[in-house]
Amino acid sequence: MANKAPSTPWYRAARREHWRVLVAAQLGWMLDAMDVMLYAFALTAIRDEFHLSGAAAGALASVTLLASAGGGAGAGWLADRYGRTRVLIGSILVYSVFTGLTATAGTVAELALWRTLVGLGLGAEWSAGSVLVAETWPAEHRGKAIGFMQAGWAVGYILAALLAAAILPRWGWRPLFAAGVLPALLTFWIRRAVPEPEIWRRQARHAPALGEIFGPPMLRRTLLATQLCAVLLFAYWGLFTWIPAYLASPVAQGGAGLGIVKSSAWIVPMQVGAFLGYTLFGVMADRWGRRPVFLFFVLGAGALVPVYGAGNRSEALLAALGPLVGFFGHGYFSVFGALLAELFPSRVRGTAQGFCYNTGRAASALAPAAIGAIAAYWGIGGALAITAVFFVAAGALMFTLPETRGAELEGAS
Repeated sequence: MANKAPSTPWYRAARREHWRVLVAAQLGWMLDAMDVMLYAFALTAIRDEFHLSGAAAGALASVTLLASAGGGAGAGWLADRYGRTRVLIGSILVYSVFTGLTATAGTVAELALWRTLVGLGLGAEWSAGSVLVAETWPAEHRGKAIGFMQAGWAVGYILAALLAAAILPRWGWRPLFAAGVLPALLTFWIRRAVPEPEIWRRQARHAPALGEIFGPPMLRRTLLATQLCAVLLFAYWGLFTWIPAYLASPVAQGGAGLGIVKSSAWIVPMQVGAFLGYTLFGVMADRWGRRPVFLFFVLGAGALVPVYGAGNRSEALLAALGPLVGFFGHGYFSVFGALLAELFPSRVRGTAQGFCYNTGRAASALAPAAIGAIAAYWGIGGALAITAVFFVAAGALMFTLPETRGAELEGAS
């Protein structure tokens, strides 16, 4: 590989099995996003039917995030023990089935139960899929591959917006969730087409030990990576759980007053920006490094969010800023699948990634409820601006971790 001509396009350096793994993980993440974000689009309708306050409606989203933390941490250990592909398949089945069952909820307790179980699959999918991609793709192109995998989230978000626009006004929120069972069909192809990575097969005889990531020399990296994930995920979930409600809610409530159908149309260009952010982050990070590119994205998000939250009286401003908020507010996620894989050895890689990312996600579960509570006093747009502080803090935390661009994964031959 070192003698390959520099002019060879990176996508030709990847083999067919690399692309197959990437497609499987990207589709799993895309459909994961679709199922999870259906709740964000149905938020207003669910609040009305169950007579929920903003804080209570946000708390239901928080329940999903808390469960995803447990699901992701457990899935990381399971992926180290039983295989990345097996856990990926199981996670897709879990979030698909329980998203469909959300449609049957007759009480708030039942709704909370199904959203909790959806969360288990949400966390598990990323823990298994990101490690699978990181261990399969060459080091010099790992950032690009993870970026493309993460870009599936933007496509899934768009699918959720389109489904909401088509189904919610005519049939209500229950049929919307019933459609969320369809991703289960993807597992049939993954089972046939995607093998376990070679690096895992060489380590598979060794049962992972969770305690190993809390001892030297890994403890410091574990704690710092967890803090970074917590701060950044708080910013993300606080912002993007409430953006659909912000766009659809009346101006008197601090919203943009667009309504459900029109707000869905505003979401699509935002997620096109997100897709570009995910993919370009990977390309830029492989070229210039994880840390400077990450800082560029989070500071961009921190600058844009207050302006976007104050733009509820100008549809033109919201339309112009939407793709930029999508670009800067999502692209930084592409760092995690590569960075966390490069920080830890293969024998505990899934365990470490699952713990750091999903413990951070558990802390971020406070965000939807907190933003919902603040919105009752400042309006939704004003509450969204709070997330800018967390974007900036994440930029500072990133520089406590080493630069890992181009690092060969420990455990590779």
